Amino acid sequence: MDMFGARLKKERQRLGMNQDDFAEVGGVKKRAQISYEKDERSPDAAYLCALLEIGVDVWYVMTGQVSATALTLEESELLASYRNLDVRGKAGVLGLIDGMSTTVKAASGTKFSGNVSQVVDGDQTVNAPMTFHMTDKKKKKSI
Repeated sequence: MDMFGARLKKERQRLGMNQDDFAEVGGVKKRAQISYEKDERSPDAAYLCALLEIGVDVWYVMTGQVSATALTLEESELLASYRNLDVRGKAGVLGLIDGMSTTVKAASGTKFSGNVSQVVDGDQTVNAPMTFHMTDKKKKKSI
């Protein structure tokens, strides 16, 4: 888990600033900035307020959770729209996101084959109940 100093450094880098410039904005020397990023010292409120003025997500730096105010306009609109959906709509959005995810899910190892009309093999995602009817009876041929 990221510590305060690592999150502070990430924010500095996100804004494309070096330690000298960041320290200047915060009203401290470069050595203090380095100490903050190494978790050797903690900054005061005046430093954090100054960083807030240049767009640093201070809430993220302090807690590790991205602040809602740090969202882009597009992200804010998306979040607001999601919050207005009913349960079914939210499930649909989450299903869409899950379907677009590049994360590979573990296969269940289930395989159906044999005297059935189809073979189901590999990774399968089932979002509804399924019924399989299988028999050993061979189809009778007409002559």
